Amino acid sequence: MADPQQGAGPREGEGKRALITGLRGFTGYYVARELEAAGYRVFGTVMPGKDLGEDVLPVDLCDRTAVAAMVEQVQPDVVVHLAGIAFVAHSDVEQIYRVNVVGTRNLLEALAAVRHRASAVLLASSANIYGNASVPVISEDVVPAPANDYAVSKLAMEYMARLWMEKLPIIIVRPFNYTGQGQGDNFLLPKIVSHFRRREPRIELGNLAIARDFSDVRMVARSYRRLLAAAPSGEAFNICSGRSNSLEQVIDMVSEIAGYRIQVEVNPAFVRANDVLTLTGSNAKLASVIGPIEPLPLFDTLHWMYQG
Repeated sequence: MADPQQGAGPREGEGKRALITGLRGFTGYYVARELEAAGYRVFGTVMPGKDLGEDVLPVDLCDRTAVAAMVEQVQPDVVVHLAGIAFVAHSDVEQIYRVNVVGTRNLLEALAAVRHRASAVLLASSANIYGNASVPVISEDVVPAPANDYAVSKLAMEYMARLWMEKLPIIIVRPFNYTGQGQGDNFLLPKIVSHFRRREPRIELGNLAIARDFSDVRMVARSYRRLLAAAPSGEAFNICSGRSNSLEQVIDMVSEIAGYRIQVEVNPAFVRANDVLTLTGSNAKLASVIGPIEPLPLFDTLHWMYQG
């Protein structure tokens, strides 16, 4: 199945409006670029007080009235809901639940009430909901076992969203770890790359045996666009490469890119007792709907980040 954005003919988003919550976030930038290239007019939300621009709307998703007014103004054809607390170790637990669950509910309520029905509403959950799964490769059929508040909030968001699936064409995505230029240094791979870019002699990390299914953010954004076009409502999809790399392997790759070895010290403060040790996903269900995934090699993504 070919990518509908490739080749001749009209662009899939021509004349359509896309709403991206969390537009100024790491993922929002790449999704906006992907949708604009497909012909969509992209509107986005940012927290009040952020820099504004054309079609950028300041709104706190926890403000129910403001969310309803924003949706009424935009009348979106497709929605990509990215706004939320995305950092697993975020210190304000109450905010994690309020933003990820209540904020999402406010958005769905507003979308269900607006006169123009969207053709697809994509909600970003997380592969963290699977917890320490006992299977080597995690499919969407694996029973969730969230191991931290962030993961619980995302699973709660999914259950809440089910209440709206008869009214809205909801698609749930469960991205595994992904990275790229522009991701904050509080995330693991950008932290590693930035240390090498600065030619630091040493770095403090947590458990080096932790393995993650890392994807390139550009592949993630492309998958989201293709899901919006396919509109498989009522379904959940893993967004992943289908292969994992340990932290130790990542260090080896960036060492090769940078041309030197860094001294790695394990800091016990960075080792979380409830951390998920291995996450490897299956993208078979995703590929069955949008076609071949073609993930970028992690080495190429790390090289792109190092050069950036």
